[in-house]
Amino acid sequence: MAGERPILIVDDDQALREALVEQLQLEGEFAVEQAESIAQATSLLNEPSARYDALILDVTLPDGDGRDFCADQRRQGRRMPIIMLTGSDEEADVVRGLDAGANDYVAKPFRIAELLARLRAQMRIFENSEDAVFTIGPYTFRPSAKLLQEMSRNRRIRLTEKEAAILKFLYRAGTRPVPRQVLLNEVWGYNAAVTTHTLETHIYRLRQKIEPNPANACLLVTEGGGYRLDPEGGTAAAA
Repeated sequence: MAGERPILIVDDDQALREALVEQLQLEGEFAVEQAESIAQATSLLNEPSARYDALILDVTLPDGDGRDFCADQRRQGRRMPIIMLTGSDEEADVVRGLDAGANDYVAKPFRIAELLARLRAQMRIFENSEDAVFTIGPYTFRPSAKLLQEMSRNRRIRLTEKEAAILKFLYRAGTRPVPRQVLLNEVWGYNAAVTTHTLETHIYRLRQKIEPNPANACLLVTEGGGYRLDPEGGTAAAA
């Protein structure tokens, strides 16, 4: 199972936020942060270490319109899925929200299970889109293109399909180590003919491509019977 995926909820209804946080974090699938206003959400999004895989955004906020905020995020280049919540399901409101850049529009009151299903669906679509861009240490990672770019050195690293899948899964796990067998099953499926040696070979080749010193890995590290990404270690080594 993947690690917790960071989600930001922006809604001024505290009871609703708390209910969503509880449900989203119930099975350890998501790590949720909250904001009750556009100003607070902006502050969180602009933090240097900010990383959100999706945004759940209310239309009516105390300091502005969520649709305008959504459009502003798109202008700034943020491409993560945005699901808007609204008290109205009138066609004109839905169209305006989608035109602002929202990926989906959910009318209140809604069933949390339905919201979760829509959230997961949008995240799956995004991860396989050309827009999906993740930061891993000194690299910009584009899974769909199987490409790592190191902008400071004007370097492009081509990845194999399995290497890209390994990095994507480890990225989703955050900084938590992923056991070898879990990573093997996620990338290759439950194939009895594939052993952990296959995974270790791919990890070795991946380190040759991305580590400043492959013999002393600082970005893709071995830990707890598995592997994890250490973005800070990789950034520091590249500096």
